[in-house]
Amino acid sequence: MTTLTRRTDTLTRDALAVLQPGFVGTSAPEWLLRRIGEGLHSVGLFGRNIHTPEQLAALTAQLRAERDGVLVAIDEEGGDVTRLEVRTGSSFPGNHALGAVDDADLTHDVAAELGRRLAACGVNLNWAPSADVNSDPGNPVIGVRSFGAETALVARHTAAYVRGLQSSGVAACTKHFPGHGDTNVDSHHALPRIDVTVDVLRERELEPFRAAIAAGTKAVMSAHILLPALDTDRPATLSRRILTGLLREELGFDGLIVTDGMEMQAIAATHGIERGSVLAIAAGADAICVGGGLADDDTVVRLRDALVAAVRSGELPEERLADAAARVRALGEWTAAPVRAERAPQPDIGLVAARRALKVTGKREALTSPAYVAAFTPMANIAVGHETPWGVAAELTRRLPGTGTGTYGEGVSADEVLAAAGERRIVAVVRDAHRHAWMSAALDALLAARPDTAVVEMGVPQSPPRGTPHVATHGAARVCGTAAAEVLTEA
Repeated sequence: MTTLTRRTDTLTRDALAVLQPGFVGTSAPEWLLRRIGEGLHSVGLFGRNIHTPEQLAALTAQLRAERDGVLVAIDEEGGDVTRLEVRTGSSFPGNHALGAVDDADLTHDVAAELGRRLAACGVNLNWAPSADVNSDPGNPVIGVRSFGAETALVARHTAAYVRGLQSSGVAACTKHFPGHGDTNVDSHHALPRIDVTVDVLRERELEPFRAAIAAGTKAVMSAHILLPALDTDRPATLSRRILTGLLREELGFDGLIVTDGMEMQAIAATHGIERGSVLAIAAGADAICVGGGLADDDTVVRLRDALVAAVRSGELPEERLADAAARVRALGEWTAAPVRAERAPQPDIGLVAARRALKVTGKREALTSPAYVAAFTPMANIAVGHETPWGVAAELTRRLPGTGTGTYGEGVSADEVLAAAGERRIVAVVRDAHRHAWMSAALDALLAARPDTAVVEMGVPQSPPRGTPHVATHGAARVCGTAAAEVLTEA
């Protein structure tokens, strides 16, 4: 084998090693297994890949039969963003509910149990937790995925979550660096911009990431956001000043830097995924997340070849690609080591946490007869997904047979709901009513006509609360709906 051939093989293996692709199906396709054999070290899983825990365990075993140290990553935040329970809703409340309780030990234990379940299925890298400070109430993509709007609270719960998750042998990937909370644009659709000073960024956005690094987070995910105070030209994912200068050198993070999905429009529509991937690795990223929307061998080959070509042209230093690949392999070795804590399952901890997160205001009068549940349903963001059920209808129907249900979107009138409800007590279920003028207007009209309407807010609650009573769940996970139904039906 010539020196040139060996160098080409090394470049190809390193280029494959830094990719985290997805695929379609509940078993690994032949092309994916072949690429793992050639050097691919990571695979990303999504809801489309998961049917049951047993099937998922078989899938991850199939991947590991090709490479023992493969990283199997998932976006399992719990709460609104679930992949393990994408068709039923999560057994765990999300970050906002945990922040509302503000018990760091509980957050640790919830993350540990979530990690235990992931590890049992063979998943060893979780793209969580969100360390974003939700400072903009109108944020369309973070919201209840954040522990809250107060920096110190977010920092302590981020650290607790990281420690809990990693105690189960699952690597945490804290996101979205350097902070996606002060945005009013969803980076799945366009490039958000945060116009604040460096001092504000350091005091507000960066503190939770400092806490995560101190807690030992194995990975950090970059955000596709433009922060002119740090870099006027490139979003964080593509910025050497931010990934290398700030995250590596100033904050001292020495673990794996993972990009957010490169097919998101903030990157794909501005730089393209091939060019964006080269720029991200050159900036200091180690792993390219791609596969939420692009999930085929062609994507892997395109990105592999773009990285190899960039090294050969001198645009991407060979040692930078080699360093990134080495970090991916090192994390694979960590996940293969026996670091998992032995602990008994805590199957009910999610419901316990959801109950503690409830905030009930206004007059309480238990429902004892069939009600009518009106779910005001906004368009879900891509991170949450459209297929995951939410609300209180299923649990209330189980508790009060004969309860009616209706789903309403933009353009609904209170008269429609009143006609469907008849004489039954109305339970209006909303999600971030403050962000949707149509929802807030319909709720006001409904309450004017039927002041005894109970309101369940399953997004970020705002003041003043409306409804008799008003139940804030701080998230739309299945367990949050169960906890709310309990409150509504119990005196």
